[in-house]
Amino acid sequence: EFKGIGSATLKQFRAFTTEELQLHNYICVPIYQFGKLKFIEGRYMGSAQGQPKYYRRPQKVSVADILFPLDKVRNTNHIILVEGLFDMLNMWQLGYKNTLCIFGASNFNRKKLEVLDRIGVTRVDILMDPDAPGQMAASKIAELLNTRDISSRNIKLPVGTDPGELTQRQAEAFLK
Repeated sequence: EFKGIGSATLKQFRAFTTEELQLHNYICVPIYQFGKLKFIEGRYMGSAQGQPKYYRRPQKVSVADILFPLDKVRNTNHIILVEGLFDMLNMWQLGYKNTLCIFGASNFNRKKLEVLDRIGVTRVDILMDPDAPGQMAASKIAELLNTRDISSRNIKLPVGTDPGELTQRQAEAFLK
């Protein structure tokens, strides 16, 4: 278990630890899209003093068109977008198996929009962090979705609430 994510969920996403690739003390998740391994995302397991909180291998890989775990979503009509990997893992753990990670507030763009359009998404719940970057991202995402006639709603969480820490009851209340 790590950051409230249970071992069953971590196992479902093939999370692992390693001493290789400068990923010592990181929990790693292989990121696949369309059946291909795109990169490994590592999250530091200690207090990140002097260590990057996230570490990606290969380090400079582009996430411009990556929505994870797109390959695991069965019904693509309605999608929930979140900023981070652990936001997505928490939502999946709570049963929201239509949640996709965009890998950062500033990482939604026309390439990701094209992917959503191509797979038949018609409705998106935008569940970004309640801070200024998250809410600016939510507005930008809604504008882009509108250009493809994909309906959206911004789920505004209270300040201090993070999608990665929502409880079952909170998620049900916010996503009703």
